[in-house]
Order: sequence, then structure tokens, then C-alpha cells
Amino acid sequence: MNRGPIYVGAALLALTAGWAAERLFAGRGTALSQAQPEVSGEPVATIAPGTGDREQPSDTEVPLPSRIPTQLPVFTLDDLSGKPTSIAKWRDKSLVLNFWATWCAPCRREIPLLKSLAEDWQTRDVAVVGVAVDHRAEVQSFADKFRISYPLLIGEEDALDAAAALGMDSPVFPFTVFTDRRGEVVALFVGELHRPQAELILQAVQDLNQDRVNLAAAKRSIADGLRAYQARSAG
Repeated sequence: MNRGPIYVGAALLALTAGWAAERLFAGRGTALSQAQPEVSGEPVATIAPGTGDREQPSDTEVPLPSRIPTQLPVFTLDDLSGKPTSIAKWRDKSLVLNFWATWCAPCRREIPLLKSLAEDWQTRDVAVVGVAVDHRAEVQSFADKFRISYPLLIGEEDALDAAAALGMDSPVFPFTVFTDRRGEVVALFVGELHRPQAELILQAVQDLNQDRVNLAAAKRSIADGLRAYQARSAG
């Protein structure tokens, strides 16, 4: 299997495969199915966000976004208390929007990083929000156990609808969406996120927010940085 990246278009975002379609709802809204095996964490493709382009290696079954919107879609899910909460609550902030589930091992490994990012970047108008595609009782128990301090939104079929609005029709968990203060989708990262990757993307978002670069330049900076990170990791 060739595990090298595939490049599409000029402004590219590196995506990594994390946990492939585990325990999603059979038939979009019935019982949860059993988790499938974890797939490679190596980058398998790159996507030009905000376009309809899609390219996927023929020798992998990892689903990639069919289309990444230019603007974050507005959706509403319940918070931990059961209160319907719109993602627009964080309007004018940059978002690290992490889609996850309690049964996903890479998702669990990401939690300490996400907690740290929420603390480190809150003074720079960056909010970390978790979107749990799972049952409420399990998410509540999990959040208490791991002391998740950043806000969580929870849904079952409606959370899958939110993922589909971001182009993730067959979601791979975890995946993380980064937006700027204008609500523009700057990056969609599929797979387990690590600090160097997160800091790289957030620094580009910060440059964009402060009008030091335009959106296209920010995306190019992220693509170049992620490719360099991948090359160092492979070496």
C-alpha cells in the first residue's frame, strides 16, 4: 500500500486517517454498530477546502470529505445539560471544533491536548468545542471522568448531520475543524491531532485574524507546514 500523500489543487490541507467510521448509526438514526479497527494514522490524502474536489487512494477505505464548505455551517445541538445550543454562540471567535466519540481511542488520546489548547488560546479569542457523536449518558460520564473543561455539544443523528454539512458524509473520528474569527473554514484535519500540528494551524489562523495574511496564504502556510511535519515524522 502506498501511504504517500495525494495532492489536489493549489491550496492544500493535509488530512490524516484516524478511526474509520466506528459505531456510527446504522441507517442514520438507529442503534449504534460495533467499532471497526483503527486504521493508519499516516497522511493518506490532501484536500483543497472550499471546493468540490475529492481524491482518495484506491487502496484505502478511509472516507474523505466530499466537499468542505468555505463557511462554517450553523447547527444546533444539546449541551451537557440538555440545553439546545447553536454553534453561533461562539460567533466572532476562532473555533477548534472537534468531532469525537467516547468509544474512539484516538479521540480519547486527544483530550489532554484539547484541554491544554483551550487554556492556552482562550485569551486570543480561540474556543475549543467538542461535538460528541454519542449517547448523552455516556458522554456525561466520560466528561466527568476525564474532567473535560471545554464546552461539549452532543448529538446522535443530528450530530451526524452536522458532520455531513462539513463534507464528512461518512465520518472518520476524530476530525477537527479550524475556523477564523469570520467563521471561515481554514482547515479540516482528519485523524488524531498532535500539538505541533495544532499550533501550526492556530498560528496561521491568528495571522489571518490579524490581517497579516489572506485566507489563501494561510491555507498555503498550513499545507506547507503539515507536509514538512509529515516529512520529519517519516524520517
